[in-house]
Amino acid sequence: MKRHCQELCPHFQLAMEILAKPWNGLLIAALADGPARFSELLERLTTIGDRMLSERLKDLQRAGLVQRHVLPGPPVRVAYELTAAGHGFREVYDAIGRWGQTLGVPPEGE
Repeated sequence: MKRHCQELCPHFQLAMEILAKPWNGLLIAALADGPARFSELLERLTTIGDRMLSERLKDLQRAGLVQRHVLPGPPVRVAYELTAAGHGFREVYDAIGRWGQTLGVPPEGE
């Protein structure tokens, strides 16, 4: 069941639904520098599992933020890339980074 607040912009709420899912923001950020194969994403996001990465990539594809490209082989490989809408996250990424600086650095282990 999706929760909505009538006082908030529906576009804001949609964006927050996407970012609220674990790994989505980090995965979009990991693809910001260009296309990557599944194994490369696993290396960049070292604590995500195969199943979760696969699920999140499918979610982001359905949302129109990520494209899947099958690269000719052999061997056949698959690469993932941000769409124009996915690249729009760059401004959000930068803004969250600036906001994070105001929060300080959490103690190690947290």
